[in-house]
Amino acid sequence: MPDFIFETPGNPMPENASAGFLAAPDGRRLRYACFKATGRPLKGTVVVLQGRNECIEKYFETVRDLSARGFGVATFDLRGQGGSQRLLADPERGHVRDFDDYAADLEPFFRQIVLPDCRGPYYILAHSTGALVALIAAPALQSRIERMVLSAPLLGLPDGTISARNAERLASAMHAFGLGASYISGGPRGLEPTPFDENVLTSDPVRYARNLALYRWYPEFALGGVTATWVRAVFKAAARVNAPGFAATLKIPVLAIAAGAEQVVDPAASERFGRSLRAGGLLTIDGARHELLQEADIYRQQFLAAFDAFVPGSGG
Repeated sequence: MPDFIFETPGNPMPENASAGFLAAPDGRRLRYACFKATGRPLKGTVVVLQGRNECIEKYFETVRDLSARGFGVATFDLRGQGGSQRLLADPERGHVRDFDDYAADLEPFFRQIVLPDCRGPYYILAHSTGALVALIAAPALQSRIERMVLSAPLLGLPDGTISARNAERLASAMHAFGLGASYISGGPRGLEPTPFDENVLTSDPVRYARNLALYRWYPEFALGGVTATWVRAVFKAAARVNAPGFAATLKIPVLAIAAGAEQVVDPAASERFGRSLRAGGLLTIDGARHELLQEADIYRQQFLAAFDAFVPGSGG
């Protein structure tokens, strides 16, 4: 069993795992893991890019699904979260300077881990924040990646207690006045997690409990709220990918899959983006909540069926 990734009751480690750390361009330590396929024939490697406040272990079930289809999986914890090095003295603050920093971390990951050790062709499966990272990185990945599947992509933030536009202004002002590392949404992790009946992530109580247990066993992998600079970075990155013509210039075919009962990201932004894609498109899974790969089987199986139809060779 690798020394750098961990299983918990109800969340066993997939077979054929290897893990370690690599250095980001600025020297930050990023925790990665690779899993070899168990199914045959071998069909390549899926690079999984996680959402905010996620970690490698949360995707063990998805890894097993992909592995059984003949895919290897390569993934890493985004800088500042999971088992990767944090960016601030307070390890609970969700923070990044710019989404270009997330995207830049893909280059050493491919050069040091994926290309030498993982079988091609290569595909990306990215959730929420990871989906926005994938789109920002897409111009640099076009010679490496065959197709991308984006789960509930973070292409905008929904209106909450204040409008998204006012949230952007507040985040930019705090950043400009040197308060970018301060919490703007949420705060330190509470002692009691959100009850299942109040959560907006999944309608599956078993998977929800499994994910809560992961952070009870390994609280060092979890984050609290987000900083003003992180929110500012989201709006900057989203403005780039939502700009007229961006989607039409993508040379990597993209399938965006949206959650019909979305409350975490802006679903209208996903719809607009999907309509503008020249190669690929948008699928909405009615009734599903934000974490599509952590959802109840009735929704999760729809997601996997869409993946099978879009990614060559993955269907049964």
